[in-house]
Amino acid sequence: MSVRADLFDLARLSLAPGEGRSLSLHAGLDPLELSGERYAAVAPLLPVELGIARMTSGGYSLRLRLEARLDGPCMRCLEPARPEVTVDAREVDRPGGGEELDSPYVTEGVLDLRAWVRDALALVLPAQVVCRPSCAGLCPECGENLNTAAPDHAHEREPDPRWAALRELRLD
Repeated sequence: MSVRADLFDLARLSLAPGEGRSLSLHAGLDPLELSGERYAAVAPLLPVELGIARMTSGGYSLRLRLEARLDGPCMRCLEPARPEVTVDAREVDRPGGGEELDSPYVTEGVLDLRAWVRDALALVLPAQVVCRPSCAGLCPECGENLNTAAPDHAHEREPDPRWAALRELRLD
């Protein structure tokens, strides 16, 4: 059975240096906002696999794995999109080891799993969340969804203003 753990006390595992443990947990996820649109997890709690290893030099090596499906609008056509992403992230927290070895998710031996899940998920999302890879988007002239528009959907283009003087020319 998996346990909900938005905050996880690493010290309670009592790991000896060089020892590790793998845990199945659930973490909450706040909705993400991308380009002014909200994307929320389909499931209220995400199942996560958390690998924790105590380093021989002190501190922890952490690994986070999860799969999630988000719900929100397609960035091209605004129809519903449900991207599925896989996260495999790693963190190291070794107090006194310098900035690159100081995890922002571990404070005084407590792992902020919820924040790590959110940030790791945001990093693996595609640059554009779309309903399908071949999404044609919206017509820039009228706003019609080009995925459902007729194949002959087109608009007459405005004449190029640089040629306006030639239209006034009379050759009689």
